[in-house]
Amino acid sequence: MTVKALSVASEVFPLVKTGGLADVAGALPAALKPHGVETVTLIPGYPAVMRELSRGEVVRTYTDVIGAPMRAIRGNARGIDVIALDAPALYARDGGPYADPAGRDWPDNWRRYAALGIAAADLARTQGFDIVHAHDWQGAMAPVYLRFSDGAKPKALVTIHNMAFPGRFEASIFPALKLPPAAYAIDGVEFYGGVGFLKGGLWAADAVTTVSPTYAEEILKPEFGMGFEGLIAARRKSVFGIVNGIDTAIWNPAADPALASIFDVETLELRAENRSAVETAFGLTGDGPIFCVVSRLTLQKGMDVLADVADALVETGGRLALLGSGDPALEAAFRTAALRHPGRIGVKIGYDEKLSHRMQGGADAILIPSRFEPCGLTQLCGLRYGCVPIAARTGGLADTIIDANAAALSAGVATGILFDGVATESLARAIRRAVEIFADAPAWRALQVQGMTADVSWSASAKAYAGLYARLIKG
Repeated sequence: MTVKALSVASEVFPLVKTGGLADVAGALPAALKPHGVETVTLIPGYPAVMRELSRGEVVRTYTDVIGAPMRAIRGNARGIDVIALDAPALYARDGGPYADPAGRDWPDNWRRYAALGIAAADLARTQGFDIVHAHDWQGAMAPVYLRFSDGAKPKALVTIHNMAFPGRFEASIFPALKLPPAAYAIDGVEFYGGVGFLKGGLWAADAVTTVSPTYAEEILKPEFGMGFEGLIAARRKSVFGIVNGIDTAIWNPAADPALASIFDVETLELRAENRSAVETAFGLTGDGPIFCVVSRLTLQKGMDVLADVADALVETGGRLALLGSGDPALEAAFRTAALRHPGRIGVKIGYDEKLSHRMQGGADAILIPSRFEPCGLTQLCGLRYGCVPIAARTGGLADTIIDANAAALSAGVATGILFDGVATESLARAIRRAVEIFADAPAWRALQVQGMTADVSWSASAKAYAGLYARLIKG
């Protein structure tokens, strides 16, 4: 039996990407196909999406969806089966998916993603889908509109990629959402005196998934639950942790066109050319291990702590190559660190997809000191490319990295370095551990080999999702 799934996402790689959500939404459909699941991705018709849509067929026309006309156009965009919502009043604008060119959130984001939920519920019921898989707050209203619709309806699943983004808006928007008055309640979309899109989805969905088993447990605690911990506890039997994978065809060091030199686990010595390319790109000189960072520069990612230990990293003999953007104060802190340590710290503010691949393929280690990390994808890419992850023991980082303690090193199973507590000394200690292991070339190579042979694909996780779909459909 073939299961027809409608994936509801606000971004999908390679069409639109601001973070890991796009990578998941882009890779999971193909991984589900061998398990009998055919997925169509519903996505807003941003300019980048509409430019790529070829030979689209209009499958539904709406004269008024929260004040805007809209057409649902099904077609193929960069190899992805999509339904794009062609609504120029909502989506045809410059800037990013969620913010204007100056970085300010679009004031009508509530309208734009409520419209996505309304269309998802309608298309799910009228186009023969068996299940709706909504992602994060932007897609989470789909199960809400399904819950309050009439007649037969497919099952609905919500995946939490990051609980820190709840999609909360003022209560004054509720009348425009076209939901019955009963929906504005604790058992509904009411969230701390406002309207919570993610809250509504978590309440209305038949099941909830997080992007790692550890994160599914962490969000039961106030320090991780972001105000949702009570709801998660009430729904605990319907909450499942399924770790993310990466697209191993895109992230493949043996065939990656972004690399200066391709390599595999048998030809690790060829990484040297990529290492030289990283040194050139970031102006690094001398010797010592290269630690890289590919990250948003935010407090969640622990970048303030990394800025504090930048001097210590250099003092231990390490070098740092950083690619990212975010908090202006953190950007300034890293630029200043680079000025203090020319040739030892190199910083590029912004994002460059090809450079991120080359950094994974050439740096010795990748630093991920996140205060919380629902899953994380950079550590999976690091494992795949022989770039040893050094990470906080939280969320998906804890689920995907085996710490190089004495027992794990002796047994030959270690893949990285984990540390507890995102603080200056704990991160500095982890960096010192890495420098010590790096000095033992066979031990470091063993870490690389174990990481490169670990299964970081979607294979097992796609099977878990397909099994969950089947259980939900069968009731």
